[in-house]
Amino acid sequence: MKEDTIMISKFKATCLAVLDRVKQTRQPILVTRRGEPIALIEPPPQPEKRKSWLGMFSSRGRITGDIISPALDSGEWEVLDQK
Repeated sequence: MKEDTIMISKFKATCLAVLDRVKQTRQPILVTRRGEPIALIEPPPQPEKRKSWLGMFSSRGRITGDIISPALDSGEWEVLDQK
């Protein structure tokens, strides 16, 4: 990966724009004074992606009974008896 080069006088004048460019393009920039390198501006490391919390207990769960049929018979529901 070849880095761009910028003179220190131009870097001082456009510092924030240069830093934004490094962050967006992820390309390092070499700052020079009279043709000699004095600093290398590199992008920060990529932040770690957090794992999604969805499904985090999938390996811990266990089905112990029938999950399809109703928990109670329809005759045992009091709300169905009201007329």
